[in-house]
Amino acid sequence: MDKFLHHISEAFSKPITNPVLVFTIILTIILISPIILRPIKVPGIIGLILFGLLFGPHGLNWLAKIDKDTLRGNGVDAIDLFSTIGLLYIMFIAGLELDMNEFKKTKNKSIIFGFLTFIIPISIGFPVCYYFLGYSLLPSVLIASMFATHTLVSYPIINSHGISKNEAVAITIGGTILTDTTVLIILAIITGAAQGEINEQFWVTLALSFALFLFIMFGVIPRIAKWFFQKIESEKTGHYIFVLAVVFFAAFLAEIAGLEPIIGAFLAGLALNKLIPHSSALMNRIEFIGNAIFIPFFLISVGMIVDISVLTRGPMALIIAGTLTIVAVTGKFLAATATRLLFKYSKNQRNLIFGLSNAHAAATLAIIMVGYEKEIIDENVLNGTIVLILITCIIASMVTENASKRIVMEGLQDDERIERVPEHEELLLIPIANLANMERILDFATLIKSKKSHHPLHILSVVADNEQAERNAISARKNLDNMAKYASGSETEVELITTLDYNIASGIGRTSKELFADCLILGWPSATSFVEKIVGEKTESILNRTDASLFMCRLNAPFLSHKSILIFVPPLAESEMGFEYWMEKIVKLGRELSLPLVFISNARTEVAIQGVLELVQSSVPYSFRNYDDWDNIFGLATFSNADALLVFVSSRYGEVSYRDSFDGLAKRVGRYFQQQNVILIFPSRRENQHIDDYEDVQTAPIFRKISREIGNMFNKDR
Repeated sequence: MDKFLHHISEAFSKPITNPVLVFTIILTIILISPIILRPIKVPGIIGLILFGLLFGPHGLNWLAKIDKDTLRGNGVDAIDLFSTIGLLYIMFIAGLELDMNEFKKTKNKSIIFGFLTFIIPISIGFPVCYYFLGYSLLPSVLIASMFATHTLVSYPIINSHGISKNEAVAITIGGTILTDTTVLIILAIITGAAQGEINEQFWVTLALSFALFLFIMFGVIPRIAKWFFQKIESEKTGHYIFVLAVVFFAAFLAEIAGLEPIIGAFLAGLALNKLIPHSSALMNRIEFIGNAIFIPFFLISVGMIVDISVLTRGPMALIIAGTLTIVAVTGKFLAATATRLLFKYSKNQRNLIFGLSNAHAAATLAIIMVGYEKEIIDENVLNGTIVLILITCIIASMVTENASKRIVMEGLQDDERIERVPEHEELLLIPIANLANMERILDFATLIKSKKSHHPLHILSVVADNEQAERNAISARKNLDNMAKYASGSETEVELITTLDYNIASGIGRTSKELFADCLILGWPSATSFVEKIVGEKTESILNRTDASLFMCRLNAPFLSHKSILIFVPPLAESEMGFEYWMEKIVKLGRELSLPLVFISNARTEVAIQGVLELVQSSVPYSFRNYDDWDNIFGLATFSNADALLVFVSSRYGEVSYRDSFDGLAKRVGRYFQQQNVILIFPSRRENQHIDDYEDVQTAPIFRKISREIGNMFNKDR
């Protein structure tokens, strides 16, 4: 018994060194922190920092970071390891989430904000440190540069509120690239000066290593990543491991180049930005694991550094801590205010910029710790900086939380400024036709689905109502379960539907009307299973039986293989009821895949498209090419290229933009562009307002085909 009690006592001796128990305590903190603090409206980020303070070496002393002299090898290394991963993860996700099209669109504003948030804090901080606090030149420059840095500690709040693509967020993150990179380069220069190493060789080495680092990150890594994602497409776990490897390799390269690892992680996010769609399963895995484990570890470790007792160690420590905090907060607030005045932002956007840029953690810690180890600054500055980190993180989290809620109330979430489905929230229906490519169909549906819709993706299997109906229903259910399992990888909520009907078209049409579906997404019909001929009676009947927008997709190649999206828009397409809806979906697809849009249309339709694009205010680059001979569908081939995702806008028979050249369009397109991904769009129409009221009679499309074939006999040259 005594031995058991001794063992228990030893296990719980302070600080706790048992790695299993340490890990258990930290996971418990991550679990209970939001539960305990939510009722008193304390943001989760602050809660994790406060719990780190409570259980850290300056609190209950249950948890301790590595003591390089006495604790090496005892298992506590996990705290430093995971907190380092979390620090890199925050910077990586910030780079990954950055809308590069929006950044290009706002790069001038980002540069101006980066300059303001750099120069204003330094301009205030240097004279305060040099004249008021009495530090010499190098320490004053180092401390002043620390004021200019900011860490996106409150970025998860932005992400959770769905406003990560707001312009104010874009320029703040863009400014992070400039100010933190500049400050960390200044750090390298100051440490070199403190050691007497500033000479011509130092500058040449720094410039060459930085240039080589950028070449590897943006010239080599994206090409390797694209090849890996395409060739190892089925290994979803391998994709995530590959991404992690890139992040840590980039952090290591940054160290080799004389920079801080956080810059490498941030640039890794930028390098992989276009290759990982924001709504993809891989992005979901990256965010889920980071937000659940790694980032909370980092925030707890920040709290563990804080030592409140420094405030009681005499007036000088208190004066320094107060001065540093006031200067840091004031400098960032003035920079945010100047940015608001220059760009005419709202008060909430100003607060969003201030909240995001006010937190001092990652780069600040890096600068101060390096300065302390090099004996450029003293213990008072170190302790004062720790207090500054805690206070600025609390202020940043509260301000960001409040500003985010107000911006959401203004309806400015992720650029979805207009809703294309006015009567009810969007509902997508995906009938299973060909299981071979259903995974890509689900990926496509996830990319274009409105983030505002609370409806799950509805996956439908129509079972023939015959003597084998029961057996077929069981088989269909298994297929649906496989689709649901795949969808869960991207946390896409799905609802599985199995229905009995005498034919596929009738089952799809009936279910679509029962659900009030806004959009149907079909796989490309197969000549041997779904229909006897590519555009035959059943496909025609599906179009006749439904009024919703319909996307017919042949997605045989990965989306990464594309360099642009070509959209062929026929005359009068702008007059169709579903015009704005499919336009919104194509713009959203371009944004998710970071691909430019190229519209092929006549001049009148171009004006209408331009109007919708301006209304949406999307950051996706787009261009136009003119085509007038729409009776000659094969002439569209002159615009195509092997790297493009092809989108053909068609129309149901009898609608205003319909023309005879559209008959058999899927068959001709599928045969002519065999190696490319193709999407065929049929816009929605008004219910019961179409010409063909006899949807069950299959003779009309047959006669149209016969007449077309007779016409082709006299137009073989075409």
